[in-house]
Amino acid sequence: MLKVGLVGVGGISGAHIPAWEEMKNAELVALCDIRPERMEKYSGKRCYTDFDEMLENEQLDILDICLPTYLHADFAVKAMEKGINVITEKPISLKEEDVDRVYGAAEKNGVKFMVAQVLRFWPEYVLLKEIYDTKKYGKLLSGTMIRLGGFPRWTWDNWMADEKRSGLVPFDLHIHDLDFMVYAFGMPEVKYQSRTKFADRDYICINYDFGEFSVNCESSWYATDFPFAAEFRFQFEDAVVCNENGKMIIYLEGDKKIDLSQQAEGDTGSINLPKSDAYANELIYFADCVENNKPVDKFKPEEFRCVLNILNNL
Repeated sequence: MLKVGLVGVGGISGAHIPAWEEMKNAELVALCDIRPERMEKYSGKRCYTDFDEMLENEQLDILDICLPTYLHADFAVKAMEKGINVITEKPISLKEEDVDRVYGAAEKNGVKFMVAQVLRFWPEYVLLKEIYDTKKYGKLLSGTMIRLGGFPRWTWDNWMADEKRSGLVPFDLHIHDLDFMVYAFGMPEVKYQSRTKFADRDYICINYDFGEFSVNCESSWYATDFPFAAEFRFQFEDAVVCNENGKMIIYLEGDKKIDLSQQAEGDTGSINLPKSDAYANELIYFADCVENNKPVDKFKPEEFRCVLNILNNL
């Protein structure tokens, strides 16, 4: 049974903790956060407000880092130097040079490391990559990806509004789409970009050139209470593949289409996407790599270098 500790009991931990609790081959034994009240509802866990104390007292196989962005790399290295396998929320860091530092620490200490870039496990995006890889509908011709929302005023210490700590929209929102594109399509060239950035908002629009096709991306924190949306639309030679308005639909020649939207509870259908918790899937994948000594080969450091290089030049 893998022993797991989690540091940073904030927003995203609400997706990670239930996933660990459901896992058969892992036990979440310890939590750490500087705010003791954040851990009160998790009974049966050993709780710490000091990270070093947790590392000293616990015999952990895996550390799950759900801290603010600017802390990921330092906490990962500290844990790996104790011989602990580490999975961290995205991004690996705000700094490109930290990629080599973190992966170097993993290699030096003989442990495994993974960045939880969740779109690589999200059913709609998994299907999109499969369609691209197999050329099921011919060559990819063009694409559009959006990830929009309102300004995050809810964060601890307002850290997400601090560019030096969060990196703002490029590192919080756009990194999801960019990471997926680099993973699925390779390393692009930025053709053009525009940005609207003020104290209460941040919006970017970028066009990426992959050689035979380009992808246009939008990401935002609007100043209003704008509803969150994450969608894509990709044009292939023989189909348009859309994930929009909560539906996954493939539009074919004429009026033909395939609706792959997830069914409501109790419905059945052979063509629908499987119900899936992508956050659980990424943790299951990493736990399997640790338990069975498999390489974490779904992620490559050169992909992260590429992503951070692009984001730091926006």
